[in-house]
Amino acid sequence: MFMMHFRENAPLYQLHELQYAAIGPLRAFAGAAKHLHSNPFSPLTYTGFGRHVAAAAEVIERITTRYGKPDFEITHTTVDGRHVDIEEEIIEEGPFCRLLHFKKSKGLGQPKLLLVSPMSGHHATLLRGTVEAMLPFADVYITDWVDARYISMAYGKFDLEDYIAHTIHYMKQLSPDLHVMAVCQPSVPVLIAASVLNQASDPDAPASMILIGGPVDARVNPTKVNLMALEHPMDWFESRMITRVPFNYPGFMRRVYPGFMQLASFINLNLERHIDAHVDMFKHLVQGDGESAAAHRKFYDEYLSVADLPAEFYLECIGKVFQQFLLPQGKFDYEGELVTPKAITKTALLTLEGELDDISGVGQTEAAQTLCSGLSASMKHHHMQKGVGHYGIFNGRKFKEHVVPIIVDFMKKREKARG
Repeated sequence: MFMMHFRENAPLYQLHELQYAAIGPLRAFAGAAKHLHSNPFSPLTYTGFGRHVAAAAEVIERITTRYGKPDFEITHTTVDGRHVDIEEEIIEEGPFCRLLHFKKSKGLGQPKLLLVSPMSGHHATLLRGTVEAMLPFADVYITDWVDARYISMAYGKFDLEDYIAHTIHYMKQLSPDLHVMAVCQPSVPVLIAASVLNQASDPDAPASMILIGGPVDARVNPTKVNLMALEHPMDWFESRMITRVPFNYPGFMRRVYPGFMQLASFINLNLERHIDAHVDMFKHLVQGDGESAAAHRKFYDEYLSVADLPAEFYLECIGKVFQQFLLPQGKFDYEGELVTPKAITKTALLTLEGELDDISGVGQTEAAQTLCSGLSASMKHHHMQKGVGHYGIFNGRKFKEHVVPIIVDFMKKREKARG
């Protein structure tokens, strides 16, 4: 018992909860000040002083609040110029993940696409733009991982092998003729899952896999994130980054890597950019630029909404992916058997990278092309998108205009080849 408490940062979560409670009065005061100085019935609203106070109060309120899990809020799409309604349905629900389907009101016979979302501190809704961009061209499903703070200890652990097992299960459930897309961190487990199914000559192996900005080989062009993982031994991560869920959540006593720590790490990578963004929001509010302020709110409502990761999964990802590089070295095993990507012969491969990616460096995802040596040249393709960073390779204007057509064309060629 002594060693258990020694090897983890036990009071960290409790201190975070205490801090949040302590700044409650400030948050409430800021909210009241914002409403008082922006109410259309208050004369203060129409003064320069009132606009400055309301703007400052909103910024304070937003940076001290806690953001819940957002909804996808996707109600329709356009297919070949036609309006098509979308209904979000749960295909399967387990303690650690929900499989969601964006069901179209009309059966269009589109190819099935499973979007495997990252379990990396943000919710699956971070890929809302990815889903919206693919809906006109595919029948889209997505993995919606559950925040670990809400998962009872009764359901046991969840590690990297469990993540791979879930991915394989969903691949088999949605087969045949399934295309699988992995964004960032799941590029590794998706490649492993496809390898396992191909090695077993399983007829449910996916038709293709699309790996986007993932650390398949984190030794290539290491970023700050990669280097940070190498700076410390595993004991450091376990003692500094792992804590237990406090009593006021269903996951009480579950060991987790808290989402608020992941968020702090990402913000510190680009601290000046985030400070400037909030300063700009203050200016937009004072100037009455509602459109720019709304865009800021929309982005940060999503970005600041975080989830806890099961400790076992987080630590294994650090060790196996970012420190030992087991997969690119041919040393990763799943359920006791060595994973061999060169055994992939049925699942075509598309890798996508962003020129300015500061999370997964250029070349880390492309490494999958070399690992999948059993695929013919006609079943492999790589694209590096210029002028985009990590987020831009799976979301935004350049993704829609330049990357989506490549994905759609790749899927169509695979459909035609399978025929």
